[in-house]
Amino acid sequence: MGFKCGIVGLPNVGKSTLFNALTQTAAAQAANYPFCTIDPNVGDVAVPDARLAKLAAIAGSAEIVPTRITFVDIAGLVRGASKGEGLGNQFLANIREVDAIAHVVRCFEDGDVTHVEGRIDPVGDAETVETELMLADLDSLERRIVPLEKKAKSGEKEAKAQLALMMKAADLLRQGRPAREAALLQEEREPFRQLGLLTQKPVLYVCNVDEASAAHGNAHTARVEEKARREGAGCVVISARIEEEVAQLPHGEQEEFLMHLGLDEPGLNRLIRAGYALLGLVTFFTAGPKEARAWTVTSGARAPQAAGVIHTDFEKGFIRAETIAYADYISSNGEAGAREAGKFRLEGKDYVVSDGDVMHFRFGG
Repeated sequence: MGFKCGIVGLPNVGKSTLFNALTQTAAAQAANYPFCTIDPNVGDVAVPDARLAKLAAIAGSAEIVPTRITFVDIAGLVRGASKGEGLGNQFLANIREVDAIAHVVRCFEDGDVTHVEGRIDPVGDAETVETELMLADLDSLERRIVPLEKKAKSGEKEAKAQLALMMKAADLLRQGRPAREAALLQEEREPFRQLGLLTQKPVLYVCNVDEASAAHGNAHTARVEEKARREGAGCVVISARIEEEVAQLPHGEQEEFLMHLGLDEPGLNRLIRAGYALLGLVTFFTAGPKEARAWTVTSGARAPQAAGVIHTDFEKGFIRAETIAYADYISSNGEAGAREAGKFRLEGKDYVVSDGDVMHFRFGG
């Protein structure tokens, strides 16, 4: 399953530096985690997960294959992008293709790096970008609503249902609120997603700070974190400059460099995990002599859907899922021990996959 997280932001906030660090980190992982650059502005990176190495050691796996998330470095945005200013049209087209938005905001002072609007105000920057997205969404909806109203008046049920969803979004946008705040019934969620609205996508705020603020943040990041809490959005503090330096160091020197700065891991690890969590994803594993592998499903997915991620035939012919919780697999030293301890389970088609499940699927032709 491919999941895309778009990196957006105003010019000179550190967006490209962050993306470059991501791609360099991924390239450095190439021994175990193959990296591919699909386009110059797209990076496919491994989701860090320490559980994989432990599973591989117990299962005697020859290879470790992590789950992955794609980051897209989207063209820089300026005020007026919704009307085509700057690279506005390209920006809007690219952002429609991603599943979530990593919104980089500048939380550092540096007289040598000019701000496009002449001030350091990360919350204001975030609102500028959000406003452009809301204006673009409203314009898109208003152009679609008029012809749909005619169909709805003629009695078309589908048109009425779609119009009602569009009006929910349009009413919010006219109030200056993003479409993701819409109160939706369960059965409305997928049709609403298919409207393709930019402000319906979940947001992760990435606070780009100076070196001194990398461990604990600063006054700017505190404001962004409060905004994220109010919105139910994600938020991570990261120094793009530090991450770029770390990515260029030999692996053995990275930990010492980070410890010197008071950091226990690269900020990019937290960013990748936060992007993964933002998309509402969980990981399950397969482990054997050939490989220990992480797989991605959306939270709430049932066993046949998980089987289908591995191969569509597995879902079609699903019979049972042999399942061991990760903690039980480790404490029992593998599948045989888990069976002896009574921790090995056979789950049916209604089983909801839990994060960390170690699974093997039985299926028929």
